[in-house]
Amino acid sequence: MVRKIWSLSFIAFVLVLTSFLPVQSVSANPLSDIPDRSSEEINYLIQRGVILGFPDGTLKPKDPVTRQEAATLVGRALELNGEKRSTNFPDVPKASYASGYIQSAYDEKIITGYPDGTYKPQNYITRGEMAFLISKAFSLTSTSGEKYSDIPTDGALTTAIDRVSTAGIANGYPDGTYKPGKSITREEFSLLIARGLNPKFKVDGTNTKPDQPMAEKYVSTSILNVRTGPGVSYEKVGKLSLGTKVTIYKEVGDWCQISYNGTRAYVHGAYLLDKLKEKRVIAIDAGHGGYDGGASANSVLEKEVNLAVSKKVRDLLEKSGIEVIMTREDDTYISLDGRVKHAVDNGADTFVSIHSNAFPNNESVSGIETFYSSAALNDRAYKSYKLASFIHDRLVEAMEMKSRGVKDVPYRVIHATPLPSALVELGFLTNSSDASKLGSTYWQEKASKAIYLGVIDYYNWIDK
Repeated sequence: MVRKIWSLSFIAFVLVLTSFLPVQSVSANPLSDIPDRSSEEINYLIQRGVILGFPDGTLKPKDPVTRQEAATLVGRALELNGEKRSTNFPDVPKASYASGYIQSAYDEKIITGYPDGTYKPQNYITRGEMAFLISKAFSLTSTSGEKYSDIPTDGALTTAIDRVSTAGIANGYPDGTYKPGKSITREEFSLLIARGLNPKFKVDGTNTKPDQPMAEKYVSTSILNVRTGPGVSYEKVGKLSLGTKVTIYKEVGDWCQISYNGTRAYVHGAYLLDKLKEKRVIAIDAGHGGYDGGASANSVLEKEVNLAVSKKVRDLLEKSGIEVIMTREDDTYISLDGRVKHAVDNGADTFVSIHSNAFPNNESVSGIETFYSSAALNDRAYKSYKLASFIHDRLVEAMEMKSRGVKDVPYRVIHATPLPSALVELGFLTNSSDASKLGSTYWQEKASKAIYLGVIDYYNWIDK
């Protein structure tokens, strides 16, 4: 038997169809007793042919759902064999409309019945039983530690309820309870289906409880999609830019729930960086300036590249809550010792100098290299090495350029400072390929983002 595993969206779909088995053909006319509070979801399902209603044109929204109805809808959603046949349960006769789906669900280990060997098809299914049914039928595994006051702190029931809550299919009540023994009505079934089929209807398992922020983090990629649910199948509702601060309310697998435009939404946790534990002040040094233009080749002037990238790095760092001391913010010449003094006098804890390279005698030389100085007291040398390494790794990846390594060289501006420091050479202006990138706004932005991320990597390493 081939079992088709549908998306998580069909979790809700499964729940509803079962409760509406003795129905007529699909009608374009709305049912007469649809509650106003759930009309959008139910009409959405009617339009999709999910809800058919009864022959008298009603939904009977307050009626509870039976176990045989639930098994039938799960079977239909999973495309199990619904042909009537004998079952393993003595209280489910072959003639029952649900016999085929019940047996198929049993064969697939979706249902097991009761300890006495019966299925009790006419019993109303409870919220707790439904949590088991859904989590097994759709192989739900993600949990987020959802807790309710009327369920145990651990155990199979707790895990099943946690899974359906995490999936955004079911939630608790305002008093913090889940009511696992309560039966499910047709209206509730409809809401579950709508939430599964269309992410805009989904709920948050914690939305009846006070907000409890877990952490603050920062976006570490150029553009981070914001979605209605914890997965790429959910609708995109917006985007966040690099360095944006977000508040995390819960984690669902690899996804993080955040506050977005007044509602709850989700972003992938792989693209978030931890909030820095302490206030940080960094000096960003744009190499050269004024009459000292630095290297020049392929119509690109070093001092201009250095300043452009440095300013972009500053903007990203400040957006992440880091104070930035610029050694120069315009085309001004500052001595090497003057740069260091300015950084130290203004309370910087880290120093990064940004440069562009040149090799006039060999235009084929290319790539990124980053320097630190080991001539230092205490642990500054090792911190400088780590700072240089974090930045270097990010730059090589972002710029798609050759790595020339992290090197120990006592350049004055990083040798004289008492601060952990690194000097970055973004590429060779004398190499046509490197120069074309360094003269491009697009690649300057890539470089600045890489340096920014390297600095954040360094500060997070310090905070461990």
